[in-house]
Formats: sequence, C-alpha cells, structure tokens
Amino acid sequence: MFEFGHTEYLHLLWILPLLLAIFFVSRKITVKRLERYANRTMVKRLAPMRAPAKMWWKMVLVTLALGFIIVAISRPRFGTHLKEVDRQGKELVIALDVSRSMLANDIQPSRLGRAKQAVIKLLDNLKNDRVSLIVFAGKAYTQLPLTSDYPAAKMFISSIDTEMLPQQGTAIGEAIGHGIKSFSPGEEKNKALIIITDGENHEGNALEMAEEAVKKGIRIYTIGMGLPKGGPIPVKGRSNEFHKDRNGNVVITKLNEGMLQQIAAAGEGSYIRANNIRSGLNALFNEIDELEQAEMKSQVYADYNEQFQFAAWIALLLLVLEFFLLDRKNKYLVNLKLFQNDPGHSKKANAQK
Repeated sequence: MFEFGHTEYLHLLWILPLLLAIFFVSRKITVKRLERYANRTMVKRLAPMRAPAKMWWKMVLVTLALGFIIVAISRPRFGTHLKEVDRQGKELVIALDVSRSMLANDIQPSRLGRAKQAVIKLLDNLKNDRVSLIVFAGKAYTQLPLTSDYPAAKMFISSIDTEMLPQQGTAIGEAIGHGIKSFSPGEEKNKALIIITDGENHEGNALEMAEEAVKKGIRIYTIGMGLPKGGPIPVKGRSNEFHKDRNGNVVITKLNEGMLQQIAAAGEGSYIRANNIRSGLNALFNEIDELEQAEMKSQVYADYNEQFQFAAWIALLLLVLEFFLLDRKNKYLVNLKLFQNDPGHSKKANAQK
C-alpha cells in the first residue's frame, strides 16, 4: 500500500506553476525594457555570450527540484504487510434514512443534507472505534461494513442519495434488525445503533426490534430530521415541483417525534432533534463516550518503508545540474562550428582548382 505520511505538504505543489508564471512574466518585462534601447540584433551584438534559453532551463531545473523536495517532505512510503493490533474502542452502526421524504428542506439544506453533515461530524469525534453504515427506505442494506477507516466512511456518505434504493418507504424496524446483524459477535457492552430519520415509519415492529436490540446489549439513539410542521417533498431534478397525492394535493411530510422518542426509550438510548443539531450531537457524543470500551482486533498496514530518499536524491541532482548550467554561452564552445565549412579551407580548395 502506497501513501504519503504528510499529505498536507502536497498542497505546496501549487506553488510550482505560480513560480513558472512569475518567471515568464518577468522575462517578458525584461525583454520589452531592452527593446526600448536596442533591437534584438543589437542586443546580440552587445551581449554575444548571453543565452536566454539557458535561463529557462535553469528555472525548469529549480522548479523540478523544488517539486521533488515537496514530495520528499511529504514522506512517500509503502506498507509491507498487514498486522493485527488490539485496540480499545466501541462499535457504532449508523442507519441513515434515504427515502424521498428526506429531500424535504424544512431544515437546510435538506433533511438528507443535514443528516450527512451530522454523520461526518460524528466520525470526526471518533477515535479507535469501528463504524458501519446502513441505508434504508422500504428495505435496509449495508453500505459499509464495520471499519475504522473513517476517510472511506466519509467517501461513502458523500455518495448517498435518495435514488440508491428502489423500494420506497421508511422501514425503521427492518433497519434496526439489519443493524443488529451488523455488529460483531461476542462483547455486548460497547455497541450503539444510531438511527437518523424523519420518523415516518411505515411498519409496526420498530419498538419490538428496539427491545430485541437491548437484549443483545445494543443501545439505540434516534436523531430526528425535520420539523413537526413539516414541508413538501421536492421532485428531484425539477425546480419548484413537489410530490402530490392521488387527488393532486401537495404531500406534506412531518417529523414524527413521538415515534422516534418511543424507539429511543425502548432502546435505552436518547432522542435528538436535528434543528438543534450542535447541542444534540454534543450530548450524543457524551453518552457514546460513557459506553464501556472493549478489546477489538483491527488490521492495519505496518512496517512502512520510507521512500523519501529517492525524491531527495533527484532534487539534489537537479540542483547540481542547475548550479553548473551557466546562464551564458560557453566561451570554449561558442566558436565550435561542426556543421559549417572553414572559409580558409574553402579558399585553399578554390585556389587548387
């Protein structure tokens, strides 16, 4: 596995094209200033040893050397093998509602957009914990199995939308059942299931499944997306159009706080409303931190082989070349004309004729 130990330094590579642009502009300005006093032919006569092309080569060598220095300090490296390590942490399964009602924008930017922000904020507060991601509408599916790779989890979250599941609805009970199966077997003191939805449950077994989760040592937390007064459901891809019922009336979807509070109570957890998401999430973080941690085995890449030496040596070689590359013509080679006839030799040849 190849990676950079300090990826933040790679942003410095944007400096390189900027340096070349500055050099190009400065050379243009210098040439124009010279042309005010003499044309190009006169400049060549006054400064016969001047070599503008070499100045460009010197700048290119310096720029490349700087690029390899940036790569070197970013610490390129290869992981030679996977090893199993023991960690103290918790297991969290996040069940995210992706039904069309989550497109409602009674909270900004939308219920689903706010939900994704909440999940990312949650991931930013995790350390040594494993997380799984479930998406559900009429059915529930595992989007990401248990992992401690938080960047990968964020990548999956960014790709979630309401069109990824064909069967619409809000099957919270099935999401809980699927979540129970997503935890690793064994330890039953470090598990939490977080359900993010607007609570419009379309089946009646959610409370029973929450009680079943508690029996397996899983605590359930619910985060309600939306407002009790509700809002219309936009038609995706069509501005100012909303879903309507069979009678042609605009469908209003409302946050079902009562259902989510009951599920949280049955799951021995707590309920949070998203319109006060900052303080609510902080309270959730505190409760999750109180969960007893357990020993977990994780596989990580170890024994990284540092490869910055190659970049450093290339940078040094380029700087040495730049040092010995003069910005003027070589006085020993300037009169060397391999492909031109010697005038004296031509005259001698003509005389012999």
